[in-house]
Amino acid sequence: MSDLSTRLARGLASHYTIDRELGQGGMAIVFLARDLRHDRQVALKVLRPEISAEIGAERFLREIKLAAGLTHPHILPVFDSGEADGLLFYVMPSMEGRSLRERLDKERQLSLTDALRITREVASALDYAHRHNVVHRDIKPENILLHEGSAMVADFGIGKALSGNASSLTQTGLSLGTPAYMSPEQASGELDTDGRSDLYSLGCVLYEMLAGEPPFTGVNAQAIIAKRFMSPIPKVRTTRDVPDSVDAAVTRALARTPADRFPTAAEFAATLRGIIHDAETGAHRITADAHRVAPKAIAVLPLANMSADPENEYFADGMTEEVINALAKVPGMQVASRTSSFAFKGKEVDVRQIGEKLGVGSVLEGSVRKVGNRIRITAQLINVENGYHLWSETYDRQLEDVFAVQDEISRAIVDALKLRLAGDAAQIVAPTKNLEAYTLYLKGRFFFVKLSEPALRKALDLFQHALLQDPGFARAYAGIADVWCNLADDWVAPDDAYPRAKAAAERALQRDPELAEAITSIGKVLCWHEWDFAGAEVQLARAVALSPNYAEAHYVHGTALPLVGRLEDAIETMAKALKLDPLSVHYSEWLSRFLLYARDYDGAIAQGHRTLEMDEVCIRAPHYIGSAHLALGDPELALTWYRRAQALEKSVRSYDAMIVRALAALGQREEAEAILVRLDEESRQQYVRSEILAMGYAAVGDLDHAFAALERAYNARSAGLIYLHLDPGYEPLRADPRFTDLVTRIGLR
Repeated sequence: MSDLSTRLARGLASHYTIDRELGQGGMAIVFLARDLRHDRQVALKVLRPEISAEIGAERFLREIKLAAGLTHPHILPVFDSGEADGLLFYVMPSMEGRSLRERLDKERQLSLTDALRITREVASALDYAHRHNVVHRDIKPENILLHEGSAMVADFGIGKALSGNASSLTQTGLSLGTPAYMSPEQASGELDTDGRSDLYSLGCVLYEMLAGEPPFTGVNAQAIIAKRFMSPIPKVRTTRDVPDSVDAAVTRALARTPADRFPTAAEFAATLRGIIHDAETGAHRITADAHRVAPKAIAVLPLANMSADPENEYFADGMTEEVINALAKVPGMQVASRTSSFAFKGKEVDVRQIGEKLGVGSVLEGSVRKVGNRIRITAQLINVENGYHLWSETYDRQLEDVFAVQDEISRAIVDALKLRLAGDAAQIVAPTKNLEAYTLYLKGRFFFVKLSEPALRKALDLFQHALLQDPGFARAYAGIADVWCNLADDWVAPDDAYPRAKAAAERALQRDPELAEAITSIGKVLCWHEWDFAGAEVQLARAVALSPNYAEAHYVHGTALPLVGRLEDAIETMAKALKLDPLSVHYSEWLSRFLLYARDYDGAIAQGHRTLEMDEVCIRAPHYIGSAHLALGDPELALTWYRRAQALEKSVRSYDAMIVRALAALGQREEAEAILVRLDEESRQQYVRSEILAMGYAAVGDLDHAFAALERAYNARSAGLIYLHLDPGYEPLRADPRFTDLVTRIGLR
């Protein structure tokens, strides 16, 4: 036995027995040992004496304590640490013979699927560590262990402990980090490196798994580092036939400048998740491909209101929406939905940027002037690639000719894009002959899209007044159905709102049996309130078939699919809705929600952050980010996100119950229970979503109150209850027979 192992055995005799040496590195030696207290084999890593002397016990133990606080499925836990006979050590689970280095030594190159999966799992671990202010600083195959097929990252905290004495270590001939995987900034001796340095190292590991060797090699460390600064970034595709998306991801991770890499490990993980999904299903990427330009895709920008009266803005917006709807019915054309197009309202944005953000090849822009009963509409169709006008026209007409103008614009665009209309049937049919009813309808739509409770009630009033002018106006009935569906759950009890929505939608269909908007509302009621999931799926599939460009139909269809056992299809369908409406905060939130239900917590977090990039004050994205962090074992960060959600919209009182879940996980039971008491009192005075309250009660272990709240939600037909079987918030209740009974009564698969 060596002198070092003898000293170690002597110093640890009361807690561990040393079996044998497993391996050595420049900084430490690893031994197989037995934990006497727990009667288990462990890996005991001891720093070399000269390293221990340079670091000092206090700094080492402080950093190891931070690492020991990391709890993540892909981080190797730290069992113990300390000082023994002047030697610094820490203890981990025994993972003998299962490092990525050993697998690469044996196989040299891994399959694309395995390489991407391992990298994504490591990125997930790094994201968690970085959010806890821990940077690894030595990501390499030796520190990635493979346990039952999953990657686990070892040695968190060691790099930080060593970094404080980097200059002293250099003088002893040792370097911090491993040259083949070291980031340029780390190789330059920068001490204040951030998580992007780890992403560079991980990019090197991914490159090696695919190409069979690291991206930069040389006869010694100096040669390797010199190549990293002087040679071009190598492309994986020069040695391995991989998809362009893989090559692009590796190249971005290996960027010399940190600002050019993925900003976070979560973004890297999300990109890899999309690539893996493509490889497995052949489907389009949810993230990057959402912006890929479709050959016959168009965005109709909000027509500028040139009228002297600013109140005529509703008419300009309404005309824009009508042209969008008309073009959406053209076979072979993809039309960006209203939400995304209207994101550019009043902004000076280059059409090329619009084309990139919305994934379209052409943009229609123009203006509307309404004076009395006369309208003047100008329109220009622009190729986003070169900025050239494909077509332009000005229309001076009487107001009663408005539908003819919409038809002429649509046909001119179709001709310019070399598409074919389906004969005369494609001609726009006037939804009403009553111009006053039509004007009231456009005003209703103007308020409806604001989606606040006062605006929705104003829209409801305008749609009802439109029907007083024309009792047969199908789209006004469909508008009423839309309003009640949006008021339900958050502002109006579902058993009050949804029956009203269904009645209005049925009246719309009596007048226009193929009105996709009304069919979609029927699907919402069947799915979200009546819980006829199979019937809802049939109706919604019909709505999608009738109006393939109607993003709302895809979205609602997506909400029904998990309820008939098709969660993966739901994710794809929600991604389709987001592709049609790429700037829709609502659809992006739902995609994050379904990724959460699929237990893809990294994907849910990344999608949530993309949602916040669209709108930093959106309500639900922080909730889903918080729930994902809670599921990953980080209640403190979850609490931060839940409080952000609650602060954004205090009128949605049930978000307070989410805070209870995080407080309970943090052991702050008294504060959690106080919130539940307040919410319970408020629920007697005004509507509060009972199924969310149930999550709070479940979190504090009050199962009886939790199931009582679920029964109230069941009796009220609360829409949120339909994901009972998928939402991780109900995890504490799953073992109770009452949970199984409720799932069965709801009819969930």
